[in-house]
Amino acid sequence: MTPFISEIIGTAILILLGGGVVANVVLNKTIGNNSGWIVITTGWALAVYVAVVIAGPYSGAHINPAVSLALAVAGKFPWEEVPLYILAQFLGAMLGAFLVWLMYKNHFDVTDDGNAKKAVFCTAPAIRHTVSNFLSEALGTFVLILTILYFTDATITDTQTVVGLGSVGALPVAFLVWSIGLSLGGTTGYAINPARDLGPRIVHALVPIKNKASNDWGYAWVPVLGPIVGAILAALLMLALS
Repeated sequence: MTPFISEIIGTAILILLGGGVVANVVLNKTIGNNSGWIVITTGWALAVYVAVVIAGPYSGAHINPAVSLALAVAGKFPWEEVPLYILAQFLGAMLGAFLVWLMYKNHFDVTDDGNAKKAVFCTAPAIRHTVSNFLSEALGTFVLILTILYFTDATITDTQTVVGLGSVGALPVAFLVWSIGLSLGGTTGYAINPARDLGPRIVHALVPIKNKASNDWGYAWVPVLGPIVGAILAALLMLALS
């Protein structure tokens, strides 16, 4: 499996399971309805675990443009590979979001709350304040990337580049994302991944959903640029400390 295909599949699984747990909690008449934030954060952490297990051996399981950019800034990943990885991550995120919608379509149909249905696809701030929301996304991603860079090694061969999360195993990354969700996720829903938010947001705009809420494009840049800034700052700090 090529790194490109691996990133598509890994990110699709991430969103299928991550968006799936949100759907299970917020949509009407699901078995997991109203089971709460602990279930959502745990589901996302386990989604990361599964995605890293799948993609790790083939692409390093970046599954996040912020990870690819940070590794490149830190000199652990070739810049020429970054655009292909990011394209794969966005394609995978959109595929995963579409599959969540397809699987839970009957539950979308019986749920009236448009904002709850949009939450299956993308994040939104608990209190809308652009500076604070941006800081939340940047800081959450800073913690993610700084920790990843502490236990990430890079091995580049003639045929394949293996860089990132897969080099250390999936479990530490799952615990890391779980911790971020529990401690820092209450302000914006902790996108900490531009593809995870923007890709599914586009799918939300495209698929037919009753009582569809606004896609909130005016906010959509925050969970894209916030994680990018946080990731770059973490990488620069690591370079300064090395």
